[in-house]
Amino acid sequence: MSGRLPRMLLLLITSLACTVETTAAASDNVTIASAITRPRIALIIDDLGYGLAAGRRAIELPGPVACAVLPATPRARDLAEFAARQGKEVLLHLPLQAQNADHSADPGVMHLDMSRERFAAAFAESIAAVPHASGVNNHRGSLLTRHPGHMRWLMEELHAREGLFFVDSFTTHQSIALQAAIEAGVPAARRDVFLDSDRSAAGVAAAFERLKKLARRRGSAIGIGHPYPETLEFLEQALPELYNEGIELVRLSDIIYDGD
Repeated sequence: MSGRLPRMLLLLITSLACTVETTAAASDNVTIASAITRPRIALIIDDLGYGLAAGRRAIELPGPVACAVLPATPRARDLAEFAARQGKEVLLHLPLQAQNADHSADPGVMHLDMSRERFAAAFAESIAAVPHASGVNNHRGSLLTRHPGHMRWLMEELHAREGLFFVDSFTTHQSIALQAAIEAGVPAARRDVFLDSDRSAAGVAAAFERLKKLARRRGSAIGIGHPYPETLEFLEQALPELYNEGIELVRLSDIIYDGD
């Protein structure tokens, strides 16, 4: 009996060790699964390129907030360079013709009456004006994003420049931009919530709640805001709290390339 005891103890110790290891592995798997299933939000701040102070404040928002820079603006290059140094994703915020004719004469706008050659040249000028751009989203565009031919041209330009993705700002429910991007093989996504259509503090807060609710329901969501004082003040306070609310703020490209 005494000769068998050490062996029994050894078997017991081995069994306990295996149980502990299995439990630890299961715990690790739960942790990993929890991280994977945490709802994700990506944010874009549009219309950068005019005010240097407001632009820098937007770029310095906590977390991986993407920065969309208008090409034909006095501070476009400075702010794109600053955003890149801060480790933020830079987007070309490409002006597209809107239904409202008042904006047709804005600098850098891509027009419905452009030839294919002029369209390509205008895009080349815009992308060159915003260094470090890894993607494109549309500024306005409620007219042009409804036209399959011009959206095909745009996506051909993006596809020809490897590594560019597209975000449809979705300024009209008739937009076919996302469909055109998918057909052209361009990684793409669509904006879900505008944070500051109502610029009041209460309006921004309500829109942010809608964004979080959508992310929880669907797994991920994309919001767009602007460098308004009300928006920036709210996000400076709200973004650091997201993780404690069970939501992860991620890079825009993480959502796009994960196929969400």
